[in-house]
Amino acid sequence: MIWGGLNPKGAIASCQMLPPVLLLFIMQDDNPVGIIEAGIKTIRAYVKNLPETAGVYRMLGEKDEVLYVGKAKALKRRVNSYTLVDKLPVRLQRMVAQTIKMEFVHTHTEVEALLLESNLIKKLKPRYNILLRDDKSFPYILITKHDFPQISKHRGVKTQKGEYFGPFASAGNVNRTITMLQRAFLLRNCTDSNFASRQRPCLQYHIKRCTAPCVGYASKEEYAEQIREVMEFFSGQSRALQERFSQKMQEASAEENFESAAEYRDRIRALSSLHSAQDINVEGLKDADVVALVQQSGRSCIQVFFFRAGQNYGNNSYFPRHAEDEPPEKILGVFMAQFYENKPVPKEIIASHAVEEKALLEEALGFKTGHKIEINTPQRGMRRRLVEFALRNAEEALKRQMIAQTSQGKLLDGVAELFGLEGRPQRIEVYDNSHISGTNMVGGMIVAGPDGFIKNSYRKFNIKNAAASDDYAMMREVLERRFSRALKEGKSKGDEDWPDVLLIDGGLGQYNAVKDMLEECGVVDDVTLVAISKGPDRHAGREKFFIEGRFGFQLPINDPVLHYLQRLRDEAHRFAIGAHRTRRKNEQNVSALDTVPGIGAKRKKALLLYFGSAKAVEEAGLPDLQKIDGISAAVAQKIYDHFH
Repeated sequence: MIWGGLNPKGAIASCQMLPPVLLLFIMQDDNPVGIIEAGIKTIRAYVKNLPETAGVYRMLGEKDEVLYVGKAKALKRRVNSYTLVDKLPVRLQRMVAQTIKMEFVHTHTEVEALLLESNLIKKLKPRYNILLRDDKSFPYILITKHDFPQISKHRGVKTQKGEYFGPFASAGNVNRTITMLQRAFLLRNCTDSNFASRQRPCLQYHIKRCTAPCVGYASKEEYAEQIREVMEFFSGQSRALQERFSQKMQEASAEENFESAAEYRDRIRALSSLHSAQDINVEGLKDADVVALVQQSGRSCIQVFFFRAGQNYGNNSYFPRHAEDEPPEKILGVFMAQFYENKPVPKEIIASHAVEEKALLEEALGFKTGHKIEINTPQRGMRRRLVEFALRNAEEALKRQMIAQTSQGKLLDGVAELFGLEGRPQRIEVYDNSHISGTNMVGGMIVAGPDGFIKNSYRKFNIKNAAASDDYAMMREVLERRFSRALKEGKSKGDEDWPDVLLIDGGLGQYNAVKDMLEECGVVDDVTLVAISKGPDRHAGREKFFIEGRFGFQLPINDPVLHYLQRLRDEAHRFAIGAHRTRRKNEQNVSALDTVPGIGAKRKKALLLYFGSAKAVEEAGLPDLQKIDGISAAVAQKIYDHFH
């Protein structure tokens, strides 16, 4: 028997042990009862060869889909517990009955097993695990590493050198904070290339949001002082900064330098506005997250508040997927393991409930971050008041979510009735294309379900093969790429990410083009295809629908199902247009000089100052290129060869 493990570089190896076993069980009221011996025999066959060491196990179903991912301090004992079905809840009995085979990964410690488990749960999204569904990355404020650092918003992997501050709960919070920081500290927000090529101050200087270091209005030392003040603000010394600005304002006023005094007055106002915009602030609290959970009718809401340097950077609500009888202690522990898998962990996590396997989770998070982590459940004092504040927010968010889901369920039932579906659709995919006269052609896919829009499933397609302005071919290409990939990955009807309804923005022509493609792929009977065309003169409310077996039809103008389908169509339209604009903007922002190897910001600036435009550089002869300071004969030859 070969075991998988963690190699020195962190690579994970796993192996499949034993052949599949036939699955036989009886279903009653959707629960497996009586005969689940096939699943039990499968598990017992693995238990015989398992060691009493730490590791991660996966239970797989008939189509090799992952049903469950778990970790264990002792694999043999943990996996053997699944054979004692009388002690398992109905949900896990059903999982055992569906288990065809298992896979294992051996780890050195239980901490490694916990980290690997949370990583695999997020990647594989097993049906029977507690699952954090909304797991987008958070935005940060970045102050770049530069002689004159730039302040900007950053999301994703921290590849750029500089100081990062956050996380913030939303991009809106970051944008508002950056605007206020510019007013208070007058930092530049232009790109490095724009900074290097400027010859006169931009609008930011004239509206008093930048000191224009690009043209020498602020020296390196003066700008470094501005950066130092920003660092003081982010370290929690905003009150001291306000007092210092106030003193300088009074000094300038006493010297009758009223213009300077007015500038300090405006900076004080910006600081005050920034501080008050943080909602709730706690003296003495440094870096911490407040995590609070409420449950109602088998559903949960987890509210997370982010505090950095005593300031509140916002909050987010999460609605994890889990069984109705899961206790809050387990939900919180699993949530934290998944939530912090790709996010920085503060030194303190303040929780509303005691967390299952608290010591192990603290050790795992500390192992990941390199510093000690404390998970506390306060019962009194300021931290308890913070928890109660978060609990109230979680309770209100859960009420809103349940109301929205009830309304959403009624609309989906209406969609099922309208399109003749067997049951309420769980996944509706909507497609639209965007282009200008056949340029920068982009297709957009948005996804909706019982919980509303599923934004982490949105996809954009850069259309490559369709002829310019051929809307039929564009729609066909987008759908062909979507289903070709799904079939290549072994997806089929019944899988979680297989659509119940395809709603395409277009008329009968688009409908027929996509239908032909679905027939070629052999999936035309596995999905309900609907086209929604705009009404006469693009009049909202007069849309016409096309579906197999019916002539084109319209819905009453005040029908709520019509309004719901319009919202889906409009969201797809918004997403496709946004993707098209981004692609067009990226092309417009690329200078011809950016494509020349070895041409940095200084040489680019020198070329533009001499020739006036990138087009003139393209047309310049070799002797003219050699006249520019900093452009050697070899570099001039490289530029000339690139354009000729």
